[in-house]
Amino acid sequence: MAGVVEERKRIVLPSDQDASGRSFGEEELAELTRVVRSGILFSPKGTAVKAFERAFASSLGASQAVACSSGSAAVHAAIAAIDPEPGDEIVTTAITDMGALTPILYQGAIPVFADVDPRSLNVTAATIAPCLSQRTRAIVVTHLFGNPCEMAPILEMAAARGVPVIEDAAQALGATYDGRPAGTLGALGCFSLQQGKHITTGEGGVVVSSDAALGRRAFLFVNKAWGYGDENPDHYFLALNYRMSELQGAVAAAQLPKLAAGVARRIETAGMLTALLAGLRGIATPQAPARGVHSFWRYCLRVDPGVVRGGAQAMAAALKAWGIASAPRYIVKPAFACEVFARRRTFGASGFPFTLARPEAVDYRPERFPGTYAGLEGALVLPWNERLEEEHVDYIATAVRAAHAALAERP
Repeated sequence: MAGVVEERKRIVLPSDQDASGRSFGEEELAELTRVVRSGILFSPKGTAVKAFERAFASSLGASQAVACSSGSAAVHAAIAAIDPEPGDEIVTTAITDMGALTPILYQGAIPVFADVDPRSLNVTAATIAPCLSQRTRAIVVTHLFGNPCEMAPILEMAAARGVPVIEDAAQALGATYDGRPAGTLGALGCFSLQQGKHITTGEGGVVVSSDAALGRRAFLFVNKAWGYGDENPDHYFLALNYRMSELQGAVAAAQLPKLAAGVARRIETAGMLTALLAGLRGIATPQAPARGVHSFWRYCLRVDPGVVRGGAQAMAAALKAWGIASAPRYIVKPAFACEVFARRRTFGASGFPFTLARPEAVDYRPERFPGTYAGLEGALVLPWNERLEEEHVDYIATAVRAAHAALAERP
């Protein structure tokens, strides 16, 4: 592999971890300057966060958007908005960031893990159905990597049972399903503005809803349940301070108008790579549902270890020689195998809320999750951002093809 790399000029790819892969410019500086000169950095008294919330909601066609301090805070606010009772169950996925799971525990509810489709790594109606019980309070779907879940059957099933759907769209800003933005099909949608997301404020999040009562509770939860603007405000219920600062709001307001072009570019360059990798045995490229549009937070390959010796791990090592950082498996293990779940390390030595769980709800035997384990085993996640150019895509494709040629078993 080293010889192959030497024969071709090494290209440094743009990264969303610094300016090379981000769309920052004079617009953000101008908004930040305006906010700093105002002397108001506290969002309840300022204008930047409120303006961003209005613009964000409008861009998605949602009635309300509530900005907050992180994507995890957004999920927490959404869970708190549905107000589960201790021991209630919330069906979710084990292939997600821990920040989308711990809020369930903090609200005293039990995460019940559904298996996933091994190709998309997303939950489906078929994988969710066995997890539903009389104690199910909500379903959380995660649109992994920007690829929307097959939402129609999920929403139909949830509606029949009177169970709200929360969309974790932290990685899916700009994705659509049936022409509607991801995050607006369920009762609540959660987004992240973390460093590597489609638009960023470094850290930040947004909850959206077109249900006035749920939107109100999300707003209150982000603000310690203090009723800003009410005639006789009070702290109405147990809640936290998850507010976004005016500095973050300023950056967010400048980033939002760049979203459409950034997503379009991600989709365009992803299409280029898909075409360049067509026909490689044992390599499957991303595939959105027929009614969905993938917004490519990341580009996830599926590597068949039966064809490619060493599977995704070996491919990742080969790509590293080209200077391409990739993530085999995406996460090391399913979330339920982490100590917080496996050893019930929650509140002191209490094990709460697992002490309230049905045995079936916390049965984490691997044989119950074939899609999860198969999906992780084959996943190879490539970095993606709006600054990729055709030469970068060509370089990535050349590296993948070279790695494949070195590792693929001959038929």
